[in-house]
Amino acid sequence: MKLSKFGRKFTRQSGINQLMVDLGEAYASNHPDLCMLGGGNPAFVPEAQALFAKEMERLIDNKLFDRMVGIYDGPHGEQRFREVLATYLNTKFGWNIGPQNVSLTNGSQNSFFYLFNALAGEMPDGRFKKIMFPLSPEYVGYADAGLSEDMFTSFRPKIEHLDNKQFKYRVDFDELEVSDDIAAICLSRPTNPTGNVVGNRELARLDELARKHNVPLIIDNAYGQPFPNVIYTDAELNWNENTVLCMSLSKLGLPGARTGIVIANEDITRTISALSGIITLAPNSVGAALMTRMIEDGEIEHLTNNIIRPFYRTQLDAAIEVFNEVFADLPILMHKPEGAFFLWLWCQDLPISTKELYARLKAKQVFVIPGEDFFIDIDSNWQHTQQCLRINYGQPTERLRAGFDVIAAELRSLY
Repeated sequence: MKLSKFGRKFTRQSGINQLMVDLGEAYASNHPDLCMLGGGNPAFVPEAQALFAKEMERLIDNKLFDRMVGIYDGPHGEQRFREVLATYLNTKFGWNIGPQNVSLTNGSQNSFFYLFNALAGEMPDGRFKKIMFPLSPEYVGYADAGLSEDMFTSFRPKIEHLDNKQFKYRVDFDELEVSDDIAAICLSRPTNPTGNVVGNRELARLDELARKHNVPLIIDNAYGQPFPNVIYTDAELNWNENTVLCMSLSKLGLPGARTGIVIANEDITRTISALSGIITLAPNSVGAALMTRMIEDGEIEHLTNNIIRPFYRTQLDAAIEVFNEVFADLPILMHKPEGAFFLWLWCQDLPISTKELYARLKAKQVFVIPGEDFFIDIDSNWQHTQQCLRINYGQPTERLRAGFDVIAAELRSLY
């Protein structure tokens, strides 16, 4: 089959595609020794699942189910949900937005595909614009979301060494440069893959830079406030007309509902709506229908603060304890876990690449994510790019320990 440039680009091997293929194959195998420490799937939190099931029953009882599955919403997304969400955010954070500032998409990946390609790439005047990541590593799903080649540029972080075998990435403002070919500045906060939270002062400096250069600041808030609120450090959530805040219902425990949320000025939300109308007709209705009443009645606060966040906090504490036990004798550092549900391990002076380590662990039914593909547009000669692993700590502690034991044994043999 002869493919277009588009076809070739989006069917070639990619980090995000390999991640999803391996995730699906591993779960389908039902292998008794499977340790699924890779992928970004949220954990099954029984109390949350029970609330979602109850809400679905309420929709059926109230004759709203037929509308949810049987009617196209407008390309902006379900109107009532957008009104309720805007009111909730205004009340909680003191913002001044309306439903016109909210657009829904079929998941965050969909949101970023729209945003990146609407803002960057080949411009009408013949220039070429890029999306800038001020801090790398960043979310692997960004890397292949551009219609044009070489659409992203990144900067290496400063590495701050901390106590207890931990370290932290920080934005290197001494090296950061917003050149004329930058269309937008983008970062995830908390960061996937590292669990890093860019500090309030760092974020304020990035906002100042973005406004100075008249480019949007895009913040991927999939793990942050107000939902799912899987964040363990002080992090202010601000919005202004130059900010594009991207949220999701996936990390609440609804990845199958494919609901991305873009909060931005009206020019951007109209753009998202126009793209949705052409490419998908309308966003998925299920997530909006499930969450409208829960947000309006304040039940979302109970869900996030009393169920979701404590669950992951307990998982994280157990994961840190296991890490400290299993890797005590190895030169392995952990990025300070400040949010999301990942541990980012730095295998210092690793004799092989983490892609090779990934293959060895996969053969032993332990699935992790090698770090190379998260260093978007960073020179691979920097050895650090080949020494990191992402671990999803949402699995039961006994599975996490079993997986860590296998990883540690493999590392001991290598070192």
